[in-house]
Amino acid sequence: MKIILHYRFTLLVIATVLVLPLLVSSGTLATEVLIFALAALGCNLLLGYTGLMSFGQGIFLGVGSYATGLSLLHLHVSLLPSLLIAMLIGGLAALVVGWFSIRQRGTYFVMLTLAFAQMFYFLAYTLKDVTGGDNGLLNIPRPDLSLFGIVLLPTTTSWQYYSFVAVVFVLMFWVLQRIVDSVLGRTLLAISDNETRAAAVGYNITLFKLAAFVLSGAVTGLAGGLHAMMTGLAPLSNIEYHTSESILIMTVIGGTGSLYASVLGAAFYVLIGNWLSSLWPRWLMLLGLLLIAVSLYMHKGLYGVAQSLITRVKLFRRANKLDVAHHIDIKEIRKETPKETHS
Repeated sequence: MKIILHYRFTLLVIATVLVLPLLVSSGTLATEVLIFALAALGCNLLLGYTGLMSFGQGIFLGVGSYATGLSLLHLHVSLLPSLLIAMLIGGLAALVVGWFSIRQRGTYFVMLTLAFAQMFYFLAYTLKDVTGGDNGLLNIPRPDLSLFGIVLLPTTTSWQYYSFVAVVFVLMFWVLQRIVDSVLGRTLLAISDNETRAAAVGYNITLFKLAAFVLSGAVTGLAGGLHAMMTGLAPLSNIEYHTSESILIMTVIGGTGSLYASVLGAAFYVLIGNWLSSLWPRWLMLLGLLLIAVSLYMHKGLYGVAQSLITRVKLFRRANKLDVAHHIDIKEIRKETPKETHS
C-alpha cells in the first residue's frame, strides 16, 4: 500500500496513456497531448516549484525542434541520439536565458524572458539557411527505435509513434517526480515560498534557480524534438512567444505545484481546442471565454477542483458512516433500556 501511495502519480500517468487511445480516435492528436504535457511539465518546474513565470518556454520547444530536425537531416543520427541532442540544446538555451533572467525579479523577469523569446524568434526567422526561415525545416524523417540494426519499436504509423512517445513520457514523468520529491524539489519550493528566508538559511538562490531553468529547458527541448518528428517539420511557430503563452496557459489551467496537474492542463487545452475548432472558425474566442471562466472560478486549476471533489466525497462518506453508527447506538440503547428498568 505504501508503494502504491508513493508512486500514485506515476501510476496515474500510466493509466492516462493507456486510456487516452480509447478516448481519442486520432493517434496524432493523442501524441500531441503527451508532447505538450511534457512541455507543461517543464513549465511547471519553473512556475509551480520555483515561482518563476517564464514567457520563454517556446524558445526551448523551438530549438529542440530545430536540433532534432538538423541532426536527422544532416548528421543522420538515429532516434534516441537526436532526442538527446534536443535535450542538450534545450538545456544550453535555458542556461543562457536563465543566466540573465534570474538576476531580475517580478515584472522585469517576465519582460526579460519575453524579450529573449522575441530575440530567438527573429534569429530563427533570419537564419534561413539553418532553420528554413518562415517555411521551417521540412521533410524531417521519423526513424524507428532500433538497436544494432534490430528494430525494437516501429514508428511508421501515428499509433506506433504514440506508443514510443508514451514510453518516453512515462519515463520522464517518473524522473521529474523523483526530482521534485527530492531535496532539490523541496529547496525549490522553499525558494518559491520565501526567497529571502531561503537565502538566509544558506541556500544559493541563483544556482538553484539556474538548475530549475536548465531542467525545464531540457524537458521542453525533448518535447520539441518529439513534435518535430511527429509533424515531419520544425515550424517557425514553435519558437514564437504565442507558443510560450500556450504552454503557460496549459500549466495554469492544470494547476501549479503538481506535475500530474500539467498533464490535465495539456489534455484539456489540446482536446478542447481541437473540439472547438471543429465548431467555429473563430474558436479562439470561445477558448478565451473558457479560460476567463477557469481563471475566475478555478484558482487552483483542474487538479485543485479534482482534489476538492475527492475531499467532499470523503467527508460525505465519513458523515454517513457516523450517522449510521449513531442510529445503531440509539437502537441498542432502546433494546437494553426495558431490561434495565425491569431489573
